[in-house]
Amino acid sequence: MTNSEVANALLQACQKRGIMLATAESCTGGMIIAALTDIAGSSAVVDRGFITYSNEAKMEMLGVSIATLDAHGAVSRETAIEMAKGALTRSRAGLTLAVTGIAGPGGGSAGKPVGLVWFGIALGGQSVTAEHRLFPDKGRDVIRRETVRHALELALRALDQPQAEDAAP
Repeated sequence: MTNSEVANALLQACQKRGIMLATAESCTGGMIIAALTDIAGSSAVVDRGFITYSNEAKMEMLGVSIATLDAHGAVSRETAIEMAKGALTRSRAGLTLAVTGIAGPGGGSAGKPVGLVWFGIALGGQSVTAEHRLFPDKGRDVIRRETVRHALELALRALDQPQAEDAAP
């Protein structure tokens, strides 16, 4: 599926569940929310997108703690989780997806190479989940496009999981 097809499927899944969606983006700079809002009718489920490229924006807009950033850095599991939680509590959304990573070409290190991206997914009433991917360093554009795709797929999978109201007795 193309990014557009995955975005459309995610919007339909949110609409079916009756929940709004928000994003918290760093390395993608708004590309995820753009992929969603490129689709006509997305306003029925898209609440907002937080573009938090700087650490200050992560703290001010999403409530990411300075202690987390100092201890783990902006590109970390802990920061992705706090970003997803912050977007959930600071929006009307029932589902949030957060991304923070190193798209390159510079900025990488041995411990955090170019292509490392952390994803956080928050679904109201459930634990926040996080995972990372190390995308091949085939350039900034490729890393960002792959990050968008993976974030959309993660959110779609989160909605496909059985919810309390869907569970069999």
